Amino acid sequence: MGSSSLKRGFTTGAAAAAAAKAAVIYLLKQSNVSSMDEQCGLEGVSIRCLNNEWITIPIQTTKLLSPSSAEAIVIKDAGDDPDVTHRAEIGARVTLLAQAGSLDNVSISRVKRKNIVIKGGHGVGMVTKPGLEIPPGEPAINPGPREMIKEAVEQVFNHSASPGEPLHIIVEIFVPQGEKLAGKTLNARLGIIGGISILGTTGIVHPMSHDAYIATIRSGISVARAAGVESLIFTTGRRSERFAMAIFPESRQEAFIQIGDFFRASLEEAASLEQGASAHAGNSDSRINLHGWSSITPDHGNKVSVDHGKNVSVSTVKNITITVFFGKAVKMAMGFPHTHAAKSELTLKTLAQWAQDITGNLELSRSIATSNTARQAFAGIYPSFMGVVELVGDKIISSARLFCQNRLNIRAVILDFEGDVVYDKCKVR
Repeated sequence: MGSSSLKRGFTTGAAAAAAAKAAVIYLLKQSNVSSMDEQCGLEGVSIRCLNNEWITIPIQTTKLLSPSSAEAIVIKDAGDDPDVTHRAEIGARVTLLAQAGSLDNVSISRVKRKNIVIKGGHGVGMVTKPGLEIPPGEPAINPGPREMIKEAVEQVFNHSASPGEPLHIIVEIFVPQGEKLAGKTLNARLGIIGGISILGTTGIVHPMSHDAYIATIRSGISVARAAGVESLIFTTGRRSERFAMAIFPESRQEAFIQIGDFFRASLEEAASLEQGASAHAGNSDSRINLHGWSSITPDHGNKVSVDHGKNVSVSTVKNITITVFFGKAVKMAMGFPHTHAAKSELTLKTLAQWAQDITGNLELSRSIATSNTARQAFAGIYPSFMGVVELVGDKIISSARLFCQNRLNIRAVILDFEGDVVYDKCKVR
């Protein structure tokens, strides 16, 4: 089945944002405020995702709780990438309060300044350990979904251009079966207690069928070859790709390939296509000018760029740059063919052993082994123990060369969790 036939879905974060928007709309409609535009119908609401795409999400139920409070529920649809939250109810309970604590004598249609507070209700986990994007003591609603929820609520009031009374908006996200669903996730291990996490980097779920995803990778490589691209840049998702595009601004868009968790498969595809191209080319056609590519030395913290060679057949790919965040980098360094999150515990134990072997620092090793996440482990490693980062990068290159049977020139770029380069090295075959 081709990737084009797979149905996309939306994330728990997008579901929460849609539910919040619907709850506000329903509450205002019940207050006889009728200046909403057509996209705010209660059968479905439109929200803007973080990739600037607008999607319409159906609303399952709405309910008025009081003159100043309403709730709405969305059924989360993961499309053709079903996970434990597929078909789960994601709800939002919205309460509107004037500065004095009441809506009395406040014209909602004239509200200009809003204070939106997002809370976690029943079924939304609470963060209890460090190392996540959300600090301990906060509900497990990630920054992306928080931004989407706030924007979705604000969209309802954007028709107003007149100053009015300050309005406090409390948005409580709840998941009726969240605690039960959380038992099927890694949340407890990560220190997220009492429910699921509200997640999503863009708001859209793209199907992750193995065959379809690998076919997409293959197609991307083929398109790059057809465009005459000789140096591909592999990333694991949209966020790492966004940073990679900033690091390599001279590279064509076709050069960027999102490989997801498919570390080995992507390299095997690139190597097999490269071999096929070489079979149809003479030795002189397949030579590559690596000037400016193989000679780059690590410049930690600084952005670098690729200098594409000139003497290359337009149909031959020779160079792969793997650009990843540190967490994925460690799994690649360990030689995992598929870098799924379920391997996190083993990853940290191995990283801890590597750190002890390199530094002899038992305290560092223990700190890594007991870290909640790779993000937390990295905070103790970088920049004080660069040797550990360099070992991870070197091992990525070794793993990649093994997977591609040494047919490709491999470069590894490791990013910290803010997207800055902390390792950059290449190995020519």
